[in-house]
Order: sequence, then structure tokens, then C-alpha cells
Amino acid sequence: MKKYNFSAGPSILPQQTIEETAKAIQNFNGSSFSLMEVSHRGKDFQAVMDEAVELFKELLDVPAGYSVIFLGGGASLQFCMVPFNLLEKKAAYLNTGTWASKAQKEAKLFGEVVEVATSKPANFTYIPKDYVIPTDADYFHITTNNTIFGTEIHTDMDSPVPLVADMSSDIFSRPVDISKYALIYGGAQKNLAPAGVTFVIVKDEILGKVNRAIPTMLDYRTHIENGSMFNTPPVVPIYAAMQTLRWLKANGGVPAMYKRNKEKAALLYDEIDRNPVFKGTCAVEDRSLMNVCFVLSSEYEGNEAAFLEFAKERGLYELKGHRSVGGFRASIYNAMPIEGVQALVDAMKEFEKKIAK
Repeated sequence: MKKYNFSAGPSILPQQTIEETAKAIQNFNGSSFSLMEVSHRGKDFQAVMDEAVELFKELLDVPAGYSVIFLGGGASLQFCMVPFNLLEKKAAYLNTGTWASKAQKEAKLFGEVVEVATSKPANFTYIPKDYVIPTDADYFHITTNNTIFGTEIHTDMDSPVPLVADMSSDIFSRPVDISKYALIYGGAQKNLAPAGVTFVIVKDEILGKVNRAIPTMLDYRTHIENGSMFNTPPVVPIYAAMQTLRWLKANGGVPAMYKRNKEKAALLYDEIDRNPVFKGTCAVEDRSLMNVCFVLSSEYEGNEAAFLEFAKERGLYELKGHRSVGGFRASIYNAMPIEGVQALVDAMKEFEKKIAK
């Protein structure tokens, strides 16, 4: 029986990434040494870093004047690193979920923060619209995809001030106009690599504008100037990221992923909307292509554990919703084949026949 991993992160990875990284851990580049024990400053690993950066730029069509760096600390470290480097007087934040809230909280340590809009009163079930971005803000921060609540900003907005985005869970899932952003960051463990590496795409000209002293390790310029090698980088996750980027390129790049992702999401959302046992939790126009959240209809409440066990018996794992919201969550990142989504849909239909009144 084929097993499918619907975890929100660390999440499913392309089989190529897993197999090639495993080989390198045994014997990196024919050296007889493990990837885990070779010098990050050796020419063999430098080639890995260079290729990962170049593929990143190629697949996202990153314009000139932007740097791509790999760091540690996850997106959570970026919650403070962004304002440390960019917030001089005031920053604006769109609060669309747990991680957006945490990013906003950290920014308040560095200056005034304006919450332009929030969907918190509705349990973050939609993306706010028709808000005003203050033109005197140093930057405007958004979280493009909300893994816990299953909402997503589907287009690249125009902002009157530098736009900063946490794209941890939807990077490479759709084409992005990088030129509209001043900085994009994300933890790689959702759509790119195993946990342990964070990517940052930053427009070079926005740096060096704040008056405060920035600790060396928290200054983006440090890592740009040192090619992500100021300190020992997370070698294995960067190698895995390179393999995923190779896989992306070989499978049609971001446009092909976007087409597949829309097909997968439509297949699953259509079943949620059709099946009387289940119901969606988000505004239809804001539904995420990456994290599909749903619950049992009111008349079937109390059967959550039964459905999770029913799904496991059919090889469908990690469908339990985040502990803060409950219900179910199917994360269908790039590496999830449409066959996995179809298997989930089939299980939902079977469960309906089993318990429907």
C-alpha cells in the first residue's frame, strides 16, 4: 500500500531529494566522506552552494540587484531580523494568522508597529481586503500562506512602501513577481528542504538604512558579503534544497508546479464542498493551494479520531489539524502527487458511505 505524507512541515519531499541526499550522506561527490563531515569551505560544497543560489534565482526569475542567502534559525529568527535591519521608525503588518501575529509581536521590540488589518475576530478564516498601507512606514509585512488556518494571498500586491513577505509554505508553488518585494524569507521545511535552513531573497539597496547597531550575525549584509558562509551553514539541508531545485527545474519549473497545485487543490476542495460529512473552514476566494483545512459537518462532530484512523488504514498520514484549531489539514505541497490527493478524496467518499445518515 502506497503511503502519503500530508504533514504541514517538516513535510513531503521529492523522492529524488531524499535518495540523492542519502547517497551524499554516505559518500559525498565520490570523496568517500559523508556530506555531514566535509568542510563547508571545500570546493565541492562551495559548488553546491553556488548551484543552489543560481537555481533559486533562475526558477524564481530573481532580478538583478537582489541577493539570495541561506541562514539558520528558521522563519522565527526572521521575525526579529527583518525589523532589526529595516525598521527605523514605523512598520506596517497584515495580521492573517499565528505566524503573522508572532512576526508582528517581534517587530514591536524595535519601533512603532501599525496593524493595517486583521482577520483574527473571524479566527483568521479570510484574508482582509480594502485596507490602507501607511505611506510613511519603513516596510509592509505580509504572510502569504497561512499553514494553520489554510488561507493564502494569491497575487503579488502593489505596495507604496517596501514589501516584506514570509513565504515559508508557498515558495515555488506559484510564479512570483520578485520585483514587487523588498525581502522574501521562509523556513525551507515545507516546500523545499528538511528543517534547518532558511532562505532570504533581499533587495540589496534596502539595507544599511537604520541608525541602530546591528549584531554581526543578524546583519543581512554580513551573510551577503560572505556568500552565506560567515559561519558554518546547515550543509545537509542546503544540499537537499539544491536537489529539490534540480527536481523543480526538471519537472517544468514553477509554472508547471502552479498548474499541478491548482489541479490538486481543486480536486480536494470540490470533494469537501460536495461531501456532506465535511466542510471547509475558509473563505472560498482565500483558500490555500498548499494547506487545505476542513472539519466535520456539525451533525458528524465527534468522528474526528475515527476518520483519522480510517485514513491511516488507507495509507494517508498526518491529516490532523493544528493543535490550536483542530479538524483536518491536508498539506499538498509541490512534492505531493495528484495520486495522493485522489487517494484522500476516495477515502472521504468511503467514509461518507460508512457514516452518512
